[in-house]
Amino acid sequence: MTPFDDVNRMFDRMSRQFDETWGGFDAMARGDGPDVDLAEYHDELVVVADLPGFDRDDIDLTVRGDVLTISADRSADSTEQDQEGEEGAWVRRERRSESVRRRIRLPDEVREDEASATYTNGVLTVTLPKVHADDEGEDHHIDVN
Repeated sequence: MTPFDDVNRMFDRMSRQFDETWGGFDAMARGDGPDVDLAEYHDELVVVADLPGFDRDDIDLTVRGDVLTISADRSADSTEQDQEGEEGAWVRRERRSESVRRRIRLPDEVREDEASATYTNGVLTVTLPKVHADDEGEDHHIDVN
């Protein structure tokens, strides 16, 4: 036993207490991120996120260990920005660039290389097959179909 074992146990205890009191990592990571549902099945996890108004190419997904990160960025369309110079000027301009990010702690580790995602009508669905804790690796990017 090393002094680091005591420190690790202390951090684990503090993390559990924080989770119980404040909702933990997911509550902090939510911020202004998209609303999500997380379903757990026998052999996979399914995350469904609302991302209205984004294009498929605006969405970036990564997974590492037990954390899925959803990021989406969009900017105002350049043709709309150029409209001011044509026949008139904007009277009201409410649509703008937007960026959202959400980190979701998963209840199990997943097979990053077998993850898949679909995006239809503003709803992102990410399917993550479960894996044993033996498999470790680096971040894996998930293509959105």
